[in-house]
Amino acid sequence: MSGFKNSRMAEDIRREITAIIREMKDPGVQATNLTVMRTELAADLSYGKVYISSLEGMEAAKSAVKRLQAAQGYIRRELSSRLYIRKAPELKFIADDSVARSMEMFKKLEEIKTKEENHED
Repeated sequence: MSGFKNSRMAEDIRREITAIIREMKDPGVQATNLTVMRTELAADLSYGKVYISSLEGMEAAKSAVKRLQAAQGYIRRELSSRLYIRKAPELKFIADDSVARSMEMFKKLEEIKTKEENHED
């Protein structure tokens, strides 16, 4: 049963962190198109990893992670008030390049598709 609670809480935290990032006034965070890819929580819900990706690439994601880590206190306070939990998990933000990789794969698939269409003609 704890696995279900853990995954449900991880999804709630992912959703709320996405909303908090959109509302933040930090220009370094707002300038990059950030995406919260996933969250992983410890079994006791006291620690969590938040994977952040940016459309601008890995360097933008790394700089945004530094700013988010500095704003961790604000984010935890907002999480505890929005989710009505007594103690928000301690968060570790990790830069992830999965959005950039998926965009590259999409471009390659489009290239293959156009080559096949040109080959048929």
